[in-house]
Amino acid sequence: QLQASGGGLAQPGGSLRLSCAVSGISFSLYDMNWFRQSPGKEREWVAASYTSGARNYADSVKGRFTISRDIAKTTVYLQMSSLEPEDTAVYYCNAARLQPGDRYWGQGTLVTVSS
Repeated sequence: QLQASGGGLAQPGGSLRLSCAVSGISFSLYDMNWFRQSPGKEREWVAASYTSGARNYADSVKGRFTISRDIAKTTVYLQMSSLEPEDTAVYYCNAARLQPGDRYWGQGTLVTVSS
C-alpha cells in the first residue's frame, strides 16, 4: 500500500514536500517514482529514486525538485521548490521493480500552485 500526502496550495516560487508512506512490500527492493497528471493531460513521470541509490528527474523539474527515500521509515519524499503554476497536478507515487515486473500506485495528492 502506498499512501501519498503533503499536497496543498502553494504560491508561485513557494515550496511543498510530498510524502509517500509504503507498506506491504519490501521497500528496499523497489525503485520509487513520482508521477503527476494535470487536467486534460496524460500522466507524466517526474522523478525516480533507484535501489542503486541513483536519482533521476524530468527536465521540467530538474534543479527544483528533489526525491529522497528513508528506508527506516519506508517513505519516499518529493521536495518541491521554486514552484510554478505549471506544476499544478495530482501527484502519484509509484513503486516498481523490473523482476518480476510488479508495480504499485498511491492514491494521489493534489498540488495547486496559484497566487
